[in-house]
Formats: sequence, structure tokens, C-alpha cells
Amino acid sequence: MKRAVTCTTEGPEETRQLAAVVAGALRPGDLVALTGELGAGKTCFVQGAAKALGVTQRVTSPSFLLRRDYEGDVIVQHLDVYRLDTLQEVIELGFGEATEPGHRRVTFIEWGDAMAPLLPVAYLEVEISLTDVRASTGAADDGFRRSVIVRPHGDDWLRRIVGLAVDLQPWRKGIEGLPDPGRGSATAGGEEG
Repeated sequence: MKRAVTCTTEGPEETRQLAAVVAGALRPGDLVALTGELGAGKTCFVQGAAKALGVTQRVTSPSFLLRRDYEGDVIVQHLDVYRLDTLQEVIELGFGEATEPGHRRVTFIEWGDAMAPLLPVAYLEVEISLTDVRASTGAADDGFRRSVIVRPHGDDWLRRIVGLAVDLQPWRKGIEGLPDPGRGSATAGGEEG
């Protein structure tokens, strides 16, 4: 059974706010695989999460550099594998560091689905897609509504996603394959408080 929390945001700023809430459930060593078409908001999501993780630098797309590291409360490692042709190139980019135990790092990988064979058992998948709403609503920030689907992978994320679903309630449109978390708040570790 697929498990997912489906959310909707109205433009880049709401996407950053949602990402900041997701960041509250992240722990050192976590990996977030971002998927979605070009321009959907993957970098925007990383910007919001990185700010919530204490990064004060400007977060930009690593499309041409392929990797950027930011210092915050944890090291935020931001990879973009769109331009890579082989899984070996991903490894050479430093992906192995992202999955080494004992580091105070959170890793975000744009186009994470392209490197699925290298992903660990436990990670959080965030799929972002756009809907043009300019004609129907007049203007929603940038004129696009984003569907953000958050999928847990691995037992640890299956436990944490229930608390995260509570915290995502302002944007939440649906929950698939998870117990209804009801209303309330969750702690940063993802357990209901």
C-alpha cells in the first residue's frame, strides 16, 4: 500500500513555509529526494527547509555546480543530479557522504528519482507538480498552485510521517495509507506531543 501526505501550496512563499515544517521533522543523517518537472519548485522547497535548519546564506540551485553545502544548525547538502549521466557520477559527486552514519548533515537531492538504486532504505520523497491557476484565480503569488506529495520510505519515516502529517495540516489535502493523525501538533522528531 502506498503511503503519502498530499498538500497544496499557492506559490513559492507557501512552498517555502511548508518546507520549513518538513524541516522540523528532519534529523541529522536524513535524506530528502525531490522529484518533479523543471521549474516545479524543488529549489524553492530546499530554500525553505534550509532556512528552518539555520542556514543564513542564500540558497540557490546547484544545477551547474551539482552540489552546494551550507552551514546551519546542521550541514545542508544540496545536490542536483539532473545533468549527470551515470550513477557513478553521482557517487563521484560525494553522494556517499550523504549516507555515512554519524554526520550532522541533512541532504536534499533534486531529481532524486533518477538515482533510485543508490537511495538508502529510509528517506523522505517529496514530489512537486505545478498547476497554472492564473486564468481561474487572477493571481496566486506566481500564478501556479503546487501539489506537494510527501512519501515516507523505510520504517523510521513510516513512524515519523504521522506526526509530520499533523504539522502539514494547513496545506494538507489528503492522506493515503496512513492512520488519520487528527488535529494537533507534533514535535520536531515527528511524534505527537
